[in-house]
Amino acid sequence: MTSIDTAVIEHGSAAAEHTRQRRIDASLPRHLRPEQPTVSVVVPTLNEARNLPYALCRLPECVTEVIIVDGRSNDDTIDIASHLRADVRVVLETAKGKGAALRRGFAESTGDIIVMLDADGSADAAEIQQFVDALVAGADFAKGSRFITGGGSVDLTLIRRLGNLGLTAAVNMVCQTNYTDLCYGYNAFWRDCLDVIGADVDGFEVETRLNMTVAHQQLSVVEVPSYEFHRVHGSSNLHAIRDGLRVLRTIITTTADDLRTKRSLAKGNRS
Repeated sequence: MTSIDTAVIEHGSAAAEHTRQRRIDASLPRHLRPEQPTVSVVVPTLNEARNLPYALCRLPECVTEVIIVDGRSNDDTIDIASHLRADVRVVLETAKGKGAALRRGFAESTGDIIVMLDADGSADAAEIQQFVDALVAGADFAKGSRFITGGGSVDLTLIRRLGNLGLTAAVNMVCQTNYTDLCYGYNAFWRDCLDVIGADVDGFEVETRLNMTVAHQQLSVVEVPSYEFHRVHGSSNLHAIRDGLRVLRTIITTTADDLRTKRSLAKGNRS
């Protein structure tokens, strides 16, 4: 584990927060988590036929299942995917957006650990082993970071880098976390965490929603260094300004949701 930089996120100590933490601890069956877990990799796709072979070629041996969630591709994505590995399962999703695809993939997967992987070939699938190691060592949620020792990116534009920096700082302020990379889609978590977190947004803001709910639920988070390469073929569906504004709206709405929950818990403790 020496190659993994850890940043366990700690939170406030108000009475309501302690009550919520006890409830969460009781609801997560950490003692039942296996030392040799099965691993599902969820890969949202939309016209990624040329990229999928690069995205999946370095999957480590620990991976036991690959869920391709295809959003109505009009190229050979489905055919290519079904021939890449024997453990690939293709699921068709009619709802638009990365968040919708991930939500469907989470529901369809069967592994003890769920990994989120982009289909464009920009992430090194071999890094999955580090995410799994971090989870087996005790973390609930392992999030990739391009900005800690061992991580990096050759794909980030200046505007995306600055936007990510600002949005990460905003989340760290409202969630009292120490995240270094908010808007990165390479993450992994134990299946039992689905009971207390949700990917209930449809677009690229899904990573922000997940990271904030994980923080609000006071789960144990470890950052794993990850290196981002250029997209192999084609252009991204991400639009920096439009999707950045969606992330900002998600920060506001998720913060409001958490404040309502805290007030409700505090009222319940007084009654």
